[in-house]
Amino acid sequence: MKRISCIALSLLMMLLICLGAPVAAAADTLPAGSTLTAHFIDVGEADAALLVCDGEAMLIDGGNVGDSSLIYTYLKNQSISHLKYIVCSHAHEDHVGGLAAALNYATVDYAYCSSTAYDSDAFNDFVKYLNAQGRAIIVPTAGSTLTLGSASIQFLGPVKQDANLNNNSIVLRVTHGDVSFLFTGDAEREEEQSILDAGYTLSSTVLKVGHHGSDTSTTYPFLRAIMPKYAVISTGENTFGHPTENTLSRLKDAGVQICRTDQQGTVICTSDGKTVSVVTEKAVTDAASLTSGSVSQQEAPLQQIVPTTPEPASEVTRTAPVQQVAPQAPVAPEPASEVTRTTPVAANYILNTNTHKFHYPGCKSVKQMKESNKQPFSGTRDEAIAMGYSPCGNCHP
Repeated sequence: MKRISCIALSLLMMLLICLGAPVAAAADTLPAGSTLTAHFIDVGEADAALLVCDGEAMLIDGGNVGDSSLIYTYLKNQSISHLKYIVCSHAHEDHVGGLAAALNYATVDYAYCSSTAYDSDAFNDFVKYLNAQGRAIIVPTAGSTLTLGSASIQFLGPVKQDANLNNNSIVLRVTHGDVSFLFTGDAEREEEQSILDAGYTLSSTVLKVGHHGSDTSTTYPFLRAIMPKYAVISTGENTFGHPTENTLSRLKDAGVQICRTDQQGTVICTSDGKTVSVVTEKAVTDAASLTSGSVSQQEAPLQQIVPTTPEPASEVTRTAPVQQVAPQAPVAPEPASEVTRTTPVAANYILNTNTHKFHYPGCKSVKQMKESNKQPFSGTRDEAIAMGYSPCGNCHP
């Protein structure tokens, strides 16, 4: 009887593989010490996530063009000079903008996107730097699978092409033992429904909330199929009302613990295959913010990342996670001052994200530059050039 059961189990496993379903390793069969870390990088009203499992790395989206120096420095601080995969969920700038900078620091084996062409400078720069490494975009098929270390990845969407680019978002599920993460790009209710109709497994421990918490995403049927323990909303100052009260209400009704990058900065989730630990860049102390759906350290097992050295006031370095976590050490919460975050007091250069020139801070061209195009940069001249910027012809930095 045992022999028959084993044969039946083997046949079932073979059938699942043939059908394209990822067969994830159970937690007790993972390699000793295996961990999966997901960094939800604070790129404001945009998306960027870095996943590292057993020495292999994957970057999902890269924020806006203005986040290029942040993405470059984040990879550098994490010593990620090679990516197994880079995923552009879809071609909108707030997802593809910083990927060219990532490719200026790191090499990559495979690049995935839901489309191979899009009429924007940000997307064309992404393609340009992929081509410079001899790589081309792969459009994944829903149901196909990959591995990242001992984690398995399954592409769930887009199931079909849609005129709405948000509904062409790559949706993927990453499984590490008993823990799973669902990344949804900007998928809206139509794509969510097509994934539900396809019958894919959606249950996940951590949900990257779709479309920055827009009311057009995270519908009740989709959320019921996922039933996450944690939800991460990647958002910042915006005119769209993200995250909306309706979305926050749905998450709270489902008992989900919410993390928001606009309030807690970069969020880092670490899986040992059985449980997930969550740390945030800063604690939330504003009671009004907590009633909007954020999770405080008292309400959930979140810990504040404690810097090993005093943080410089540069946005590029302050948003990169530090290495030491001391949950028992009392620290004063970092004030959530937008001025501190977006106006560094010390920068070697000023990047013009429109012209891709870099200048000395005192250059006359900086005074004439639109504020929206200014990006303070505390890196070196060579790093600025490596990111695709050229020196100003006036100040000759």
